[in-house]
Amino acid sequence: MAPGLESFGRLLVFLGVLLVLVGGLVLLFGRVPGLGRLPGDIHLQGRNWSCWLPLGTSLLLSLVLTVLLNLLLRLLRR
Repeated sequence: MAPGLESFGRLLVFLGVLLVLVGGLVLLFGRVPGLGRLPGDIHLQGRNWSCWLPLGTSLLLSLVLTVLLNLLLRLLRR
């Protein structure tokens, strides 16, 4: 097998595992009470429309994922 194909195969496996993990997290976060109703989340509602902007939830998830990925990358570099 060509060296380029081997590394491409590993990348595909890694991305598949990552996709499964993210899917599992999305399923779990749907069950966390209060997530989506944090301070900073904006919900606008009119007569025939509604708009939900989860700014506070997005910031919290971004912070948590940044910390987790930084810890994971530091562990993998050792």
